[in-house]
Amino acid sequence: MKGRRWLYTQLPTQVEDTLSGEEGEEEEKEEEEEEAAPAPVPAPQDPVEPQLTEASQVLGASEIRQLSLHLPPRVAGHPWSLVFCTSRDGFSLRRLYRQMEGHSGPALLVLRDQDGQMFGAFSSSAIRLSKGFYGTGETFLFSFSPQLKVFKWTGNNSFFVKGDLDSLMMGSGSGQFGLWLDGDLYHGGSYPCATFNNEVLARQEQFCIEELEAWILS
Repeated sequence: MKGRRWLYTQLPTQVEDTLSGEEGEEEEKEEEEEEAAPAPVPAPQDPVEPQLTEASQVLGASEIRQLSLHLPPRVAGHPWSLVFCTSRDGFSLRRLYRQMEGHSGPALLVLRDQDGQMFGAFSSSAIRLSKGFYGTGETFLFSFSPQLKVFKWTGNNSFFVKGDLDSLMMGSGSGQFGLWLDGDLYHGGSYPCATFNNEVLARQEQFCIEELEAWILS
């Protein structure tokens, strides 16, 4: 009679059980830690620089970049379309109004005076003829003197923009205007006003315009 053959299965030792158990726990912990680890925070992106339909004769790339940081979020990244400039369209406020027709804005006025000072205003809507003041609290004045200074709405009044046939006014209070331009777009003035609590934008309260541009940001 042949002897019985026994099949033996090697059982893991207690030490092996312990090690395999620890390894499994470590793997589970690592998986849990990976799942619990917060997602990496994306690096902040640089502001999108605006694209201009043509080169500005007033602002350089540095000024455009600085100014774009203060524009309302709703126009961020929108192209700047030059609708009026004195070197091409002449010194005429009425011509500026005509060039703005059909546009809803917002608009950016930039100018350089005969002292070489650069300043201007952002309007929440296109520049137009009006019987009274119009605009919203997005409107602001600015000046490069030589570093950029931005004068935002104070909330004291709503005298943002007013366009007459003979003058354009932005910001007011106590009979003074933050920025005003005459009908020929040659003479202008700037005074502290309650709307923006601004400084004089030019080097002097009264100035002569050398170059003026009006851009639509949409």
